[in-house]
Amino acid sequence: MLACVAVIAVARGGRVGPSAALRARSSAAAFVRVKMMSTTPAMDPARWIARFADGAADAQTVEVTAVPKAEWKAWLAAQPARTRGWLEALGRGKFKPGEWTAIPTDDTGTPALRQVVVGVENASSIWAYASLPGSLPAGRSYRLSVVGASAGAREATAAALSWALGSYEYDFLKTSVVPRRVQPARPTLLWPAECDRAAVARAATATYLCRDLITTPCEQLGPADLERAARDLAALHTGATVTAVTGDALLSANFPMIHAVGRAAGAGREPRLVELRWGRAGAPKVALVGKGVMFDTGGLDIKPSAAMLTMKKDMGGAAHALGLASMVMSSGLDISLRVLLPIVENSISGCAFRPGDVLVARNGVTTEIGNTDAEGRLILADALVYASEEAPELIIDMATLTGASRVALGADVPSIFSNDDALARELQRLSRDEQDQVWHLPLWEGYRKQLTGCVADLKNVGAGAYGGAITAALYLREFVGSRALKKRAARGGGGEGGVGVGAAAERAEDEDEDEEAGGAPAAGPQWLHMDVMAYNQASSPGRPEGGEAMGMRAFFALLQQRYGGGPPVAP
Repeated sequence: MLACVAVIAVARGGRVGPSAALRARSSAAAFVRVKMMSTTPAMDPARWIARFADGAADAQTVEVTAVPKAEWKAWLAAQPARTRGWLEALGRGKFKPGEWTAIPTDDTGTPALRQVVVGVENASSIWAYASLPGSLPAGRSYRLSVVGASAGAREATAAALSWALGSYEYDFLKTSVVPRRVQPARPTLLWPAECDRAAVARAATATYLCRDLITTPCEQLGPADLERAARDLAALHTGATVTAVTGDALLSANFPMIHAVGRAAGAGREPRLVELRWGRAGAPKVALVGKGVMFDTGGLDIKPSAAMLTMKKDMGGAAHALGLASMVMSSGLDISLRVLLPIVENSISGCAFRPGDVLVARNGVTTEIGNTDAEGRLILADALVYASEEAPELIIDMATLTGASRVALGADVPSIFSNDDALARELQRLSRDEQDQVWHLPLWEGYRKQLTGCVADLKNVGAGAYGGAITAALYLREFVGSRALKKRAARGGGGEGGVGVGAAAERAEDEDEDEEAGGAPAAGPQWLHMDVMAYNQASSPGRPEGGEAMGMRAFFALLQQRYGGGPPVAP
């Protein structure tokens, strides 16, 4: 179920993965049966490849001339009078970004499409050409040329990724859509010269996977389906393995908060902890943790109906973790990768956890529930302790965690928190270069006292309406690395399921002493937390309404720079 999405492609004669190589890679894992539907939904996150063509231009190839704003006046002045007159007659004599115009080039008077002119604000932007795949005439191949540009690898790769992202569609639950077998051929782009195809493939496939998973409704994508998506992704990569702890087995395996949050869901939608492993033994350890709340009603502190409408996206952190894992494994980074997905539905029933309850985490720390709608941090806490037990170099967690982060930065910019400010600043710098912006916010110690519980160690919400993204991050920090394992050691262990807990706790005590003495970041692990919207509320070129990958390419750039032997090549 790689992308596990509701695509009725099989029933509608859909063509999936036209490249023979990609078909071979995805055949074992690209499709998934989804309960509660009369057809067999299916989707391939590598379907973007159908919108590209290999080979040289021929007589039917249409030239797409991209003219940056700075070049427009000079380019227009250099055109034949007929071309200038044509553009002016159509009201296109002035620069208009994103709008294309067909230029008649046949002197015989016979209509012919040979050239298209489009204005672009920035030829290096990954969104510069995103409007073209959905608007250019179908059934033709196109070749891109940029006026005044050096047309180097970076620009060519950005253009190809722009085309791939602009080709994304999620129409697979619409029965009114024309079956794909009888649809006209879509416009295709000849691969730009010097383009890093591998970089485009990594980013496009991971983005499609992430978008598909988030956009798919919970009825078609429950906890078991997301687990299957992880297994199908692992099946595409040699050496990757997946295990899962499900239902009441979470209690014996000592994941009590994951169980508590997810126990109200019905049969077949039980909570679970899914673990994917990949990479060379002895390589630097990196753990990815993704919040997988498949749907969030808010629990007994139920959300208003308007706030619940998009809550299928509350598993966006898990989707981002799988997308980032896809990029890591496809690139062959020399790391020992561990992906942990705590997966639940925050439902309402007689056995749902309640406001005022005290829950116990994997490391024995107790949390008083101030609001059942702050459930994501509870399931992440168990997973973060589990991640810390193997003493990785780096832990990255991704979550659709707070509305407060959206209030602070808007819907398009995820917030980043870290126990290492230099690391967070480097990620922010790379995000700018990758055109995948994130922004570093502080773990402000002044707010920590808001989390002190009355009858338990902690509360799961802060006091008042302000600083919610910070207090949520401060709560998660209690379950990372030295803090989490030192507290477990003080409580005499944490039950079954731990890996190397004794040695890890000893290291944790040493690291805490170093941190308190010198004020520098602890020796390990470094930790990055991303609070992300993961959803486009309205459509724009290349970014349709629905699930969205945000910050994912920035994180990959960080990992590639750190473990890949050089700076990233992708745009």
